[in-house]
Amino acid sequence: MSGNPYPLGLRLAGRRVVVVGGGTVATRRVPALLDAGADVFLVAPELTPALRSHVDAGRLHWAPRRFAPDDLDGAWLVQVAVDDPLAAASVSAAAAERRIFCVRADDRAAATAWTPAVTRHGPVTVAVLGGGDPRRAMAVRDAVRDLLDVRKGPPLTPAVEEGTLPYIRPGRVALVGAGPGDPELITVKGWRLLTEADVVVADRLVPGLLLDELRADVELVDASKIPYGPSRAQEEINRILVDRALAGKFVVRLKGGDPYVFGRGGEELLACAAAGVPVTVVPGVTSSVAAPAAAGIPVTHRAVAHEFTVVSGHVAPDSPASLVRWDALAGLRGTLVVLMGLKNLAAITATLVAHGRPAETPAAVVQEATTGSQRVLRSTLGAVAADVVAADLRPPAVVVLGDVVSALAGAEHEGSPGSPLAPGGQA
Repeated sequence: MSGNPYPLGLRLAGRRVVVVGGGTVATRRVPALLDAGADVFLVAPELTPALRSHVDAGRLHWAPRRFAPDDLDGAWLVQVAVDDPLAAASVSAAAAERRIFCVRADDRAAATAWTPAVTRHGPVTVAVLGGGDPRRAMAVRDAVRDLLDVRKGPPLTPAVEEGTLPYIRPGRVALVGAGPGDPELITVKGWRLLTEADVVVADRLVPGLLLDELRADVELVDASKIPYGPSRAQEEINRILVDRALAGKFVVRLKGGDPYVFGRGGEELLACAAAGVPVTVVPGVTSSVAAPAAAGIPVTHRAVAHEFTVVSGHVAPDSPASLVRWDALAGLRGTLVVLMGLKNLAAITATLVAHGRPAETPAAVVQEATTGSQRVLRSTLGAVAADVVAADLRPPAVVVLGDVVSALAGAEHEGSPGSPLAPGGQA
């Protein structure tokens, strides 16, 4: 390919974009397309759990089969995310016949469009093309991001020289909390370590746009744990962390929220310690506080609540495996935040009412907090379980119980975009 590429910002909102392939490359690229508002059509016989969660949430359309040329009819762009050169070439040929730009993950020289290294800073998006060298593009992108960050003190990364990246000490693991959903809510330290990683082991709840900013040579392991669906065993995740680190890699275990708030980060640290692998823990913004805040609900408020309790609801109250004293929680006056509790919400609320918590206690449910898909339902303890079903809310969602739900009612609040729902699940 001769000549320099022509930089262009594509406005894809409502326009058909075809993605061929359902593996890790597609997992990294699809979130940015969804963020751009594209009408994504995914063609692949199988999907990663993270991609399947997008399908289940109705964010994209999936054809569970191999690519056919007429899949490109009406498309504005196609991303080929397969490692089979013959299959990729067939997509390229179909795109060329229709004059559709084609991004090739397997062969940049055969592509008619390149995916740049991207960093986002509020409304500013910076895209860097490195002349065909993705490592150079990533290094320049990272330097630009440091310049855009408004902070005091020295930059977080050393000066970038052409063709080089900062030295990375190998053979270690970082447990990094990615925050509740908004990619800008990861900590500065967490993002810096992510840019240095050789291997990233990511959960389903990790903000997808963070994965889009990884270096091209980073190994991405999708360790998604879809609620009540297929999941990779924790032992396998531990093995991957240890094996990659012992091979001299810097591994970032990227987890939604905070690693130690129902994130099983402690188990992963113990597994690494047993193998002699050093571990850095980077706290994250937990959804137990962030989700209520994004909905305009403070978990504490003067003269309303002097305490808040965070509890996991993934085990039913009457299960022998439950470690929660629901009877004791019913007697508290403060705020109760329930994570992973939608499946057992009816049993949880009934148990709390049976042990004395008033049925008229204000309640709220925040789905996909801090993201563009955020939805907020307000109800009461006695009615919230039925309202959730009527509104068709789904995980991930955070349940908030207590007078704080209505403490700021009527006050202006600029939160994440989404669909607020009134009691009863009606918009």
